[in-house]
Amino acid sequence: MKTRSNYWQLLPYIRPQWQTVVKGFVGILGYVLTTLTLINFAGKLAIPFGRGDVMAIAQLALICAGVFLARGFFQSVQDIYMAKAALQVAFTLRKQVYAHLQKLNLSYFETAKAGDLSYRLTEDIDRVGEVVNKLFHDFIPCTLQLLAIPIYMICLNWQLTLTTVIVAPLMGVLIGWFGERLQKYSRHSQNRVSDLSAILTEVFSGIRLVQAFAAGDYEIARFSREAERTLQAKYSAQKLKAIQIPIVGFLQAVSFLSLLFVSAWQIAQHNLTVAEFFSYLAAAASLIDPVSHTTNNYNEFKEAEASVDRVFELLAIQATVTEKPHAIALPPVDGQVEYRHVSFAYKCDEPVLQDISLLALPGEAIALIGPSGAGKTTFVNLLPRFYDPQGGQILIDGVDIQDVTLHSLRRQIGIVPQETTMFSGTIGQNIAFGQDSFDLEAVQKAAKIANAHQFIMKLPDGYHTWVGERGVNLSGGQRQRIAIARAVLLNPRILILDEATSALDSESEALVQEALERLMQNRTVFIIAHRLSTVRRCDRILVLEKGQIVESGTHQELLALDRRYAGFYTQQFS
Repeated sequence: MKTRSNYWQLLPYIRPQWQTVVKGFVGILGYVLTTLTLINFAGKLAIPFGRGDVMAIAQLALICAGVFLARGFFQSVQDIYMAKAALQVAFTLRKQVYAHLQKLNLSYFETAKAGDLSYRLTEDIDRVGEVVNKLFHDFIPCTLQLLAIPIYMICLNWQLTLTTVIVAPLMGVLIGWFGERLQKYSRHSQNRVSDLSAILTEVFSGIRLVQAFAAGDYEIARFSREAERTLQAKYSAQKLKAIQIPIVGFLQAVSFLSLLFVSAWQIAQHNLTVAEFFSYLAAAASLIDPVSHTTNNYNEFKEAEASVDRVFELLAIQATVTEKPHAIALPPVDGQVEYRHVSFAYKCDEPVLQDISLLALPGEAIALIGPSGAGKTTFVNLLPRFYDPQGGQILIDGVDIQDVTLHSLRRQIGIVPQETTMFSGTIGQNIAFGQDSFDLEAVQKAAKIANAHQFIMKLPDGYHTWVGERGVNLSGGQRQRIAIARAVLLNPRILILDEATSALDSESEALVQEALERLMQNRTVFIIAHRLSTVRRCDRILVLEKGQIVESGTHQELLALDRRYAGFYTQQFS
């Protein structure tokens, strides 16, 4: 979703920093006033210079040194407080964007690029913070100088001032023209960098597969092509800047030469004294730096505007799964789950589940089997509201899950996925995932139930062993037992097992299966499994095809029917 590029969107983040900004603004005013004082002293120094009055020059020099010191102090004040405000704006924005992303539903993350999201949360927000800092401690002081100094110059001699600023409109038009194009090139460049970051994330996450298929050369070529596109995009922006600088510099030189010519004429006409000329010359020289800074800042603002767009595009994305305004907390449940005529489709014309009805009693274990694409995973993903059905209701203990808060719902549903995700942290922190602090004894108890305690204690630091990125220093069976320990510690009344043993060797599967049987006791369990050996003892087995329940019963009942389940069973155990 494209949101209109506008720095006004940052106002709600700047407003809470008003006290810090006001302190910085006091420093800005002090800096501008001391600058005007120094400009005035430049003219006063011309008189004793002309007379050769060393004592007067020394006195004025000492005063100027004090003013310089005061100006340095005010500059420090503005820099410190404005930097603090800008950093706080970036911090608040980063937190809000990250929190907003946490609320988006799974369908968004299934299509979003992880590298692009990371780039927006880091580089783009850093650039927004930098440009806010530039605005506070550079652009505003320069703007005030560009207002105050010309007023001082007009008071000295309006004819000279007219000569000085006559090219200003042309410079303004040129700066605006270059800025608009810089924004366009910068956005293109940042999108390219995001694509490059996405490739890096994909490759480093799947490096085992890249090496297994000897696809290193292919990935190098793909990376090189994307890096080349990024280079070209950045080069276009830099080339435009390189063209702009000499053009603006030429106009500044024309303005300065015109100033010298008119000054000589005014002195000849006795409309300007030498002292006033020196003051005026100092004022004109003082404009060069703020004009240059303002030009550069404007370019940076236009470039950073692309980052503002990209950050607020994320905030503009609306979650499709939301809580009702008066959602209640789901009280501790017994575990009765009911699907009432539930229908769901990812795309309107492609139904995944069609008119599903089911009543699972507390403590009942229900297996879901069927061919790929039958809707098994979608069926269980609706229960914790990863998605909402287009039709029907899902109830837990008679309460519609759309009437309760997401936190209270999901904290009562445990999930053991096919592939366990490990996060940076210790083994103990991974088992107690989602808890700021945890009871180590409870974690150890959960690990024992999950058959994980023995291998954990063999690790260098036991439960305090640091887990490598994505848990690569643990085997698949070990990671799966960590996932089971997580679910044990959560102690949910409802449990979802999604192909929990499909990717394990026979030894690991036996340990995991034993842990799962302990975990399943006295819980309502939904099991997705391709291996029918893991579901034979379930209370009920549902066979799904094309989003519908086509068979339901126990293992023996379905074998007796001699239909789809019996066919699957015969195929696996023939």
